[in-house]
Amino acid sequence: MKTNLYKKVFGVFIVIAVMAVSCKDNYLDVPATGSLSDAQLATKAGIEGALIGAYSNLTGRGFGSIGGSRYNSPNNWVFGSVLGGDTNKGTDPGDYNAINTVQRYETEPTQGDLNNAWQTKYEGVARCNAVLNLLKSAKGIADADVKRITGEARFLRGHYYFELKKIWNSVPYVDETMDQNAAAKVKNSPAFWDKIEADFKFAYDNLPETSAQAGRANKWAAACYLGKAYLFQKKWADAESIFDNAIANGKTTNGKKYGLVKSFREIYNAANDNNEESIFAVQTSMNTGSTNNANWFDDLNYPYNTGQDGPGNCCGFNQPSFDAANSFRTDANGLPLLDGSYNSAANALKNDYGIESSAAFTPDAGNVDPRLDHSIGRRGIQYLDWIKHPGKNWIRNQPYAGPYSPKKYIYYKSQENTLTDGSSWTRGYATMNYTIIRFGDVLLMDAEAKIEQGKLEAARALVNQIRARAADPATWVKNADGSNAANYVIGLYNTPWTDKTAATNALRMERKLELTQEGHRFFDLVRWGVADPVLNAYLANESKLLVTMFGGASFKSGKAEYLPIPQTQIDIQGKDILTQNPGY
Repeated sequence: MKTNLYKKVFGVFIVIAVMAVSCKDNYLDVPATGSLSDAQLATKAGIEGALIGAYSNLTGRGFGSIGGSRYNSPNNWVFGSVLGGDTNKGTDPGDYNAINTVQRYETEPTQGDLNNAWQTKYEGVARCNAVLNLLKSAKGIADADVKRITGEARFLRGHYYFELKKIWNSVPYVDETMDQNAAAKVKNSPAFWDKIEADFKFAYDNLPETSAQAGRANKWAAACYLGKAYLFQKKWADAESIFDNAIANGKTTNGKKYGLVKSFREIYNAANDNNEESIFAVQTSMNTGSTNNANWFDDLNYPYNTGQDGPGNCCGFNQPSFDAANSFRTDANGLPLLDGSYNSAANALKNDYGIESSAAFTPDAGNVDPRLDHSIGRRGIQYLDWIKHPGKNWIRNQPYAGPYSPKKYIYYKSQENTLTDGSSWTRGYATMNYTIIRFGDVLLMDAEAKIEQGKLEAARALVNQIRARAADPATWVKNADGSNAANYVIGLYNTPWTDKTAATNALRMERKLELTQEGHRFFDLVRWGVADPVLNAYLANESKLLVTMFGGASFKSGKAEYLPIPQTQIDIQGKDILTQNPGY
C-alpha cells in the first residue's frame, strides 16, 4: 500500500488500473512517478517528513483542486466570523458569490467550496493516520521519538476532527486501524468526542514541553485543546482543572511561560509571532517559491483599492459588521453595554456610511473600548502605520457591505517585502501566523468553566486580566501628535459578581470583544445554544442598511447550526453510508 493512496477516502478520486497480463509481464510493475513506498518512508527521516506534511495541511491548502477555496481557511473567517456576525462577506454581490448564501444561512449541499472544505479536513486526518501507520513498521527509531511523533500526529488529528465536529457535527470517524475498504463504509455520527479527547490526552501525556522548532505542538498546547474539547461538551470541572494547570504551569514550544502579550495590537504583528500568548499557531513563511506558505487564506481580506497608501490593494472581503463595531461602545465606567443597547440609535457608533471620502466627516466622539481600533478599520482613525482610514475610497461597495475594514492580521507598511511575499498577483500575502489557540482565549474559557460551577469571583479575576491589558493607555491607537485617536474609556469589573446570569453575559461579551474576527464567534453561539435569537437579531439590525446583502435572510434553528454534508460525498459514499444533516 502506498501512503498516497489513502487520499481515496471521502471523495479523493484514485484511478486503479486492472490489467490482464501473462505471468512473464512483471516488467510492467514500475513505481508510480513521484510516489514513495512504505518501506522508503518508514525511516526516521521519512516519518518526520510525513509528519511535516500533516502540519502543512493546517494552512488549508491541501492538494490539487482543494487549494483555492477560502472555505478551507484555518482561521474560519467564512464559517466562524461571517456566520457568527463578526463580519460580512464584504466586497460586492458578484465577487465570490458562493459566500453570499453562506452569510444568509442558505448554504446548499451542492456547493463545490463546501466539498473542498470537507476534503481538506479529511486530507489532514489521512496524513496523520499515514504517519501512525508508518510508525508501526519503522525500525531503529528511539522510543522517545516514537512517543513524540505519535503525540504530534494524534494532536493534529484531534485538531482536524475538532474542526469537522464544529462545522458538520456528524461525520465519519476513520483512524489508522482501518484499511481503505473499511474506511469507505464508515457511517457519519456525532458520537466521536471521546476519540478527540483520547488524541489530545495522549498528546498531553507524551509530548515534550519544548522543541527546537516553535511551530510544533507541545504538551501544553495539547492540554489547552483538551480543555477546549471538555468545554464544548460542558464538562466544566474537567475543563477548569486542565485550564488552571496550563495557566499556572504552561509554556510555549519555544519555552516562554504562558502570558498575555503586553499590547493587544502585538498579537497581530508578524514581527511578534510565536510569542508568550501563542499556544498553537499555523506557521507561515515568505519567498519559498510558493505563496501557499504565506497566509494565503487572508489574501482577499484587505481594504479595497488602497494603492500605495494601504496594504494588500485587494479585495474588500471580511468587512466587520455594524453589530461588531457597535459592540465596542462603553458606558461611563468603561464597561460594555450588556443589555444589548449598543445597536440602538443612541449608542450605535457614528460611521461614514454613504459619505464620500471627499466630504467632511468627524469620527465618533463617544466612549469606546480601545480594542475597537486594533480590530476594525474606520474612517478618520490611523490604520496601523499606513494612513488614517479614508473611508469610502477603501470600500468596494458600501451599500452592500458597510463602511468598515478588517484590521486584525493586517501587515504594517514597514513590513512590506520583509514580512510579506509579493511574488504573486497581490501584495496581500503576509507571513503572519494565525493563532488557533491563544492564552487570552484560554483565560476566557477557564472563566466560563468557573462561572458554570458558580465560582463567579474567580471568573471575574480572569476576565479582568483581559480587560486590564486593554486598559493600558500606552497601547492605544494614537494620532500623529501623540493624542488618543478616539475617546477610549475602559474599566474593570470592580463590583463583585454574585449573579450567574449577569456573569455569563459579561463573559460572553468579553469573548465577542477580545476574539472578534478570529473565527470563534459562530461556534461559541452554537455551543451556548443562543445562535437563533442572537443571529436573527443581528440580521434584523444589519438589514436596515445592507438590504441587498441581508434582506429576507434568517437563521433557522435546528438546521443552520451546522453546515450540510457535501452532496458530492453522499454521492461517492452512498446514501446508506452518509446521512444528510437535519433540514437540508
